[in-house]
Amino acid sequence: MSWGSLQAFIHMGGYGLYVWGSYSVATACIVIELWLLRRRRRTLKDALSRRTGERASDRAPGQT
Repeated sequence: MSWGSLQAFIHMGGYGLYVWGSYSVATACIVIELWLLRRRRRTLKDALSRRTGERASDRAPGQT
């Protein structure tokens, strides 16, 4: 498709709200999923550290 201007591109022939809304929702879902995964990983690492009696600050730099 050929768009005459930036406004025509954003409007998408009357479907702009649907198209850009869909991209926004998909991006939000991906960002939230990545945040939740990071939080779960941190929680698991903390639980494992407590279970073994090791704190994250006791490890040498670069160790996970």
